[in-house]
Amino acid sequence: MDKTIETWTVPPSLDGARLDLFLTEASSLSRSQVKRLVEGGRVSIDGAAAPKVSRKLKAGETVVLLRPPIAAAEALPEDIPLSILYEDAHLLVLDKPAGLVVHPAPGHAGGTLVNAVLHHCRDLSGIGGVLRPGIVHRLDKDTSGVLVVAKSDTAHAGLVNRFKRREIGKTYLALVWGAPRENAGRIDLPVGRHPRERQRMSVRGRRGKPAVTHWRVVRRYGAVSLLEVSLETGRTHQIRVHLNAIGHPVVGDPVYGGTGRVRGVADPVLRSRLQAMKRQALHAARLDFVHPVTGTPLSVSAPLPPDMAELTAFLEKAAGGAAPDPGNGAPHPGGAR
Repeated sequence: MDKTIETWTVPPSLDGARLDLFLTEASSLSRSQVKRLVEGGRVSIDGAAAPKVSRKLKAGETVVLLRPPIAAAEALPEDIPLSILYEDAHLLVLDKPAGLVVHPAPGHAGGTLVNAVLHHCRDLSGIGGVLRPGIVHRLDKDTSGVLVVAKSDTAHAGLVNRFKRREIGKTYLALVWGAPRENAGRIDLPVGRHPRERQRMSVRGRRGKPAVTHWRVVRRYGAVSLLEVSLETGRTHQIRVHLNAIGHPVVGDPVYGGTGRVRGVADPVLRSRLQAMKRQALHAARLDFVHPVTGTPLSVSAPLPPDMAELTAFLEKAAGGAAPDPGNGAPHPGGAR
């Protein structure tokens, strides 16, 4: 069938709930997708077209959603190598290299992770939208690490719901400027568009969304520290914005203050090593989640990429210590377990 009709009856517990919030919880759709469907006349309440997404629902009302036909992916398959950490009939978990854009966008029509995934999995067309088949979350172009892709509609819906309910653990490793005074901390600051520079995010925007980041020191190297970072929320550039907000921007970050500080490093060899980090030193080290189809708990991790591994090894040698021990807090390198 080209069309899918879904129907819900509003329970007493959700009397007064907004239509968009109700539908994002009941379906696998985002609020922006719900908004487009409402504006396109594909949502009705008790037989009448829903007037707007902010419409307050009443207990007992019937909400009907008419999904549009699944569109074939416009992105073309490309034979781009993939580093696969885990794969089964429903999921593909990858170690995304820094420099690889996740999905096509203006200026990046090809050569993206989506193009590579379409070549590897020939039956992904339509899952998740026209230009993002199977993609349920993303990493910035210059952030490396673990990224999960859905290979089936069932897996896609399950993963989207788990991300919405914050049931997926996301752990990162970051090299940051300075040495935090505390061993660990929690950053609870809203993240939204910068009030003047629209390409940046900020904790001072007028319409910032709630965002929470947890961090813990793995190693202190003097001018630089290695942090383990975990997320409660997944806002755009959240880690980079939050760490900059507490005075410890990510090394090499060209947008949020991670480049200028290198000029203050006295040791010329260390300064040269730090200058060689041409992207934010941020790595998605591990994802922990329950398989959306089988219910099996999964923990999938990726080792530090060469640029961060080499810099960390140099810092360890200069500090006279051993490499960070996964047993002491750093996510364990390797595949799924």
